[in-house]
Amino acid sequence: MASKFKYWRKRILLTIWISYAAFYLCRMNMSVALPGIMNEFGFTKTMMGMILTGFFITYAAGQFINAVIGDKVGARKLVFVGMLFSAIMNILFGFTNGVLGAMILVWSLNGFFLSMGWGPIVKTIANWFNIRQRGKASGVIGTSYLFGGAVTIALSGFIIAILGWKWVFWIPAIILLLLSVHWVLRIRNAPEEVGLPTIEDEVNGRKASKTARDEYIGLLNILKIVIRMKRVWATALALFCLNIVRFGFMSWAPTYLIEVQKAGITMAAIKTVLIPLTGSVGVLFVGWVTDKFFKTSRAPVAAIMLLSLAFVCWMFAVTPSDNQFLSTLLLALIGFLIYGPLSLMTTTMPMDFGTRKAAAFATGFIDGWGYIGAALTGVMTGLLVDNVSWSAALSLWISGAFIGGVIMSLLGLLMKNKKTVRVRSAYH
Repeated sequence: MASKFKYWRKRILLTIWISYAAFYLCRMNMSVALPGIMNEFGFTKTMMGMILTGFFITYAAGQFINAVIGDKVGARKLVFVGMLFSAIMNILFGFTNGVLGAMILVWSLNGFFLSMGWGPIVKTIANWFNIRQRGKASGVIGTSYLFGGAVTIALSGFIIAILGWKWVFWIPAIILLLLSVHWVLRIRNAPEEVGLPTIEDEVNGRKASKTARDEYIGLLNILKIVIRMKRVWATALALFCLNIVRFGFMSWAPTYLIEVQKAGITMAAIKTVLIPLTGSVGVLFVGWVTDKFFKTSRAPVAAIMLLSLAFVCWMFAVTPSDNQFLSTLLLALIGFLIYGPLSLMTTTMPMDFGTRKAAAFATGFIDGWGYIGAALTGVMTGLLVDNVSWSAALSLWISGAFIGGVIMSLLGLLMKNKKTVRVRSAYH
C-alpha cells in the first residue's frame, strides 16, 4: 500500500503541476499584449483596465461558484472544462479586432473558466496528502503557476516581437487544449477512486475495502465549516489587499518598464519574468520556514513578508528610472515577498481551516475575495496613471501590501491567544 500511495502521490503532484502551470499560458499573456493592443487600437490605460477588471470580476465570482461545484464533482471534470473553454476564449480574443465590448466580454468569460482550476486542485491535494505532508506539497504546487507565469511572459515577449500580439493568445491556447487531454487521463480526485484508503484511514493503518468515490458532505455543512471562521475572513481580506499589489505589478509592470524606464518590449518582458521566478523561491521558503521555526503557524510569516513588501515597493517607487540595476533587484525581491504569503493564503491556510472535505470552498472563498482586490487594481491603476501619475498607482499598490500585513499581524495574535487559552484550559 505504501508503494502504491507513493506512486499515485507523485503522479498527482506532477499532473497538477503541469496542468496549473499551463493555466497561466492563457492569462498572463494579456499583460505582455497590453502595449501592443493599446498601440494598434489607440486604447487608453483606463480602457485596458476595464478589460483586466472584467477578467478579475468574473474570476472572483467563479471562485465562489466553482469552489462549491468543485467540492461536489471533483477536479477531474471541472478543471478539464476550465482548460477547454479558456483555450477557446483565448482563440476568440485574437479575433476581436479592437471592439472593446467584445474584448471585455471574451476576456471576462476567460476569467470565469480559469476560476475552475485552483479551488478543486487544492481539494485534490487535501484528498491525497495528510496534514503533515501538505506544507511540502503546497510548496511544490505553488511553483507551478510561478513557472507558468514566467514562461508565459518570456514566450509572449518573443512571440510579439516576431508574429504580433494576436499570436500571444492563439499559441498558448493550442498548448492548453493539448494539456487538457493529459489532465483528464492522468488525474484522480482522491485515493478512494483507485482502491486506496482515505488519508484518515491511511494514518490510522486501515486498508480500503473497495473502490469508492470521494464523499461529498453537503453544501450546508461546507458553508458551516467555512463561513463561521473569523480566520477565514481575515485571510480573505488580507488576500484582497495582497492582490492589489500582486496584479498591479503582474498586469502593469511591462507597460511601466516601457513608459518609465524606456525598456523595449522584449526587455520589459524579461525583467517582469523575475517576479514569478523569485516568487517561486518565496513559495518554497515559506513552506520551509513555517514548518521549521513557526510550528506550522502561517500568519506571522505572512505578516512579516507583507510589511517588508510594502517597504520594498516604496523603494522601487522612489528609485531613479536610470538606475537599472537597483530597480531590477527590487523587482526580484518584490516577487519573493508577494508569492511567499500568497502561497500560504491560497493553499496551506485554506486546507488547514477548511479540512479536506471543504478545502475547495475555503480556497475559493479566500481566493474570490483576493480577486475582488485584483479587479480593483485593474481599472484603478489605469485611471490613476491616465489622470494622475504612475507614482499614484504605485502608492495604491504599496497601501495594499501594508494593510494586508497589518491584517495578518492581527490574525497571528488572535490565533496565538487561542492556543494560549487551550493550553491553560488543559491544566484546569
